[in-house]
Parts: sequence; C-alpha cells; structure tokens
Amino acid sequence: MTSKIFTVTAIVESLTGLALLAAPALVTRILLGTDITMPVEFTLARVAGSGILALGVACWLARNDQESRAAMALLSGMLVYNISTLVTLAYFGIVSETTVALIAALIAHFFLAAGCILSLRNFNRMN
Repeated sequence: MTSKIFTVTAIVESLTGLALLAAPALVTRILLGTDITMPVEFTLARVAGSGILALGVACWLARNDQESRAAMALLSGMLVYNISTLVTLAYFGIVSETTVALIAALIAHFFLAAGCILSLRNFNRMN
C-alpha cells in the first residue's frame, strides 16, 4: 500500500507543482475559478508549486521504501499536507466558487489522506 500511495502522490503532486511553476495563472483559473494578476500572487503560487514538486520528488524517491522510519515520517508529513490541503480547498469552495477541478482535487486529497492513514496503520502493525 505504501508503495502505491508514494507512487500516485509522486505523479500527481509533481505534475501539479510543475504546472504551478510554469503556468500559475492557468492552474489558478482552472482549480479555483479565479484570476491572479499581481506579482505577489504569482510568486506565492510558484513557491507553492516548488513545495508541492518537492513533496512529489520525495515520494518518488521513497516509493520502494516501505519499512523505515523515514517512510513513516514521509507518510505522516503527507497526511498533514493532504488533510490541510483538503480543508483549505473545501473552505474556499464553501466561501467562493466551486469548480469541477476543485471537486476533483478535494476527492484526490481525501483518498490520498485515507491511503496515508491506512499505510501508517499497516506500518504500526509491522513494528
């Protein structure tokens, strides 16, 4: 299970991070249904993209590591990331505009969080 979660997360988050780095206005328009126009918004979107890409790379490099403390630490960090992203995007959807892409992102982060929880439960059973 851990290998699958790391692999799926690596692909999804790396692509998202690269998209935010390359075309933050387009990603924001598709995901949130709003435009960004100010330099600070572009900067923050690209910094977020860098962080998301880093998570994707870390998951890719850990995809075959299922039993170490480092894998457990990465799973724990990814759980925090997925839950906080889920809550943040859900809040945006409630107070602002909901797009199809936003709903897809909510579903993806819900299932990634659930996968992290299941993997952490399996990890704790092994140790």
